[in-house]
Amino acid sequence: MFKKGIGMIVLLLAMSLIITGCFESGSGKLKLGMVTDAGTIDDKSFNQGTWEGVVQAGEEFELETKYLKPAGTTEADYVKEIGNLYDAGFKFIVCPGFKFETAIFQTQDKYEDAKFVIIDGNPHSGDFVPVVKDNTVSIFFAEHESGFLAGVAAAIELKEGQFGFIGGMEIPAVQKFNWGFQQGVKYANANYGTKVSLRAENVVYQGSFDNVAAGQQLAAKMYDRGVKAIFAAAGGVGIGAINEAKARAKAGNKVWVIGVDVDQYDEGTYDGINSVILTSAMKQISQAAYDMVAAEKDGKFPGGQTLIFDAKNNGVGIPEYNPNLSFETQDNVGEVFEKLKSGEVVVSDEQGSLIK
Repeated sequence: MFKKGIGMIVLLLAMSLIITGCFESGSGKLKLGMVTDAGTIDDKSFNQGTWEGVVQAGEEFELETKYLKPAGTTEADYVKEIGNLYDAGFKFIVCPGFKFETAIFQTQDKYEDAKFVIIDGNPHSGDFVPVVKDNTVSIFFAEHESGFLAGVAAAIELKEGQFGFIGGMEIPAVQKFNWGFQQGVKYANANYGTKVSLRAENVVYQGSFDNVAAGQQLAAKMYDRGVKAIFAAAGGVGIGAINEAKARAKAGNKVWVIGVDVDQYDEGTYDGINSVILTSAMKQISQAAYDMVAAEKDGKFPGGQTLIFDAKNNGVGIPEYNPNLSFETQDNVGEVFEKLKSGEVVVSDEQGSLIK
């Protein structure tokens, strides 16, 4: 339902995905690099989704790929690893996360013959004034729309009860997931007769993206309070919530997690077949990374631009299929998705009032 290619990018770049030769970067064939944000390359979320897009492009276009994980998450740490990639000949560098903003601001000038893709951020000098140079493209996603669809799906499927939200750091991308999710639950209550609540005590930002133990503890407290499903937009913290749900599912308890960024169904599998992932609020991160490499291949890298991936260009959504959602629920969400695309339904990217 929602795993289509991103239409806007196809139209914008008018690209043909037939390989017509080698990429050249001045000193030979282009090499694709990535620097990870907080977390690991196999975080089943943001880093992994980005890397999968880079790897896909590398395999399809026969390009060397490499990622580096910084020792820390400071500007200096990121600049160092970007420089290490560049010095090794990797001149197409993808960086996922807002923490790269000031690092990319520096390196887009320092390495003018390199191409940079920053996801969920705009380069700036520390003043938050975007400066996207011709060798850089910034990509953002409409997380509020993705969270909205996940909220609609979860509410329609479960019909009633308490929901919760666990966020990582309280930053715009995570906040928009939360706010959209709240609106999705409200929309389902108003339009599909569901009776789901989302209380303030069950909306928590843990403060990091890598504290798995903290995520599990937060989820345990919510489930103990009677929460049936938790939307975890929190990287490794979210993995902790999934672990808690799996432990309870093995013990015979029916609890759920709504995944984030990518389809986390497999991560939620607890018996080899069944999963605690009810659905996932997806951003087509891997497709975005792949598309930028494909654009460079065709000589149409959209440098200097800020691209928005949303429902209108199929840049966000929920997985095409999840066995935990009934066909009726998926059909209903599909109808809502079309209303988002047409503009009949508009989701706010700001905080609303919680559902009591």
